[in-house]
Amino acid sequence: MPAINTLNFQIFLDEFSKAYSASFNLVVLDNGRFHKAQQLSIPEKIGLVFFPPYAPELNPTERLWRDMTDRVAQSNPTSLDELSNIVMAIIEQYSTEDIRSLTSYAYFIHAVNGQFS
Repeated sequence: MPAINTLNFQIFLDEFSKAYSASFNLVVLDNGRFHKAQQLSIPEKIGLVFFPPYAPELNPTERLWRDMTDRVAQSNPTSLDELSNIVMAIIEQYSTEDIRSLTSYAYFIHAVNGQFS
């Protein structure tokens, strides 16, 4: 999406709801303002779960971002276009197993599998 805002988040929710209309889906989010905007209309088969404030260690995505920024730091881009190309090349290198190993916190896997204890 071209911007991180309420309108684009609404579009994401609507499209996600259409793509997975046969099931109820939990979307795990940080506490960005646009995630909690009063103007949002949360689709019927979506539930929003928010991380506690100031708890990046609970967010599986943070480890992926850290890995990516570590890889970007090894380069020395001279333009925004070059930086964009470097980031895209890094993203394309990630396998499903790479992403799983970076983001699969035990608490998260247990919750997804319905093992809430």
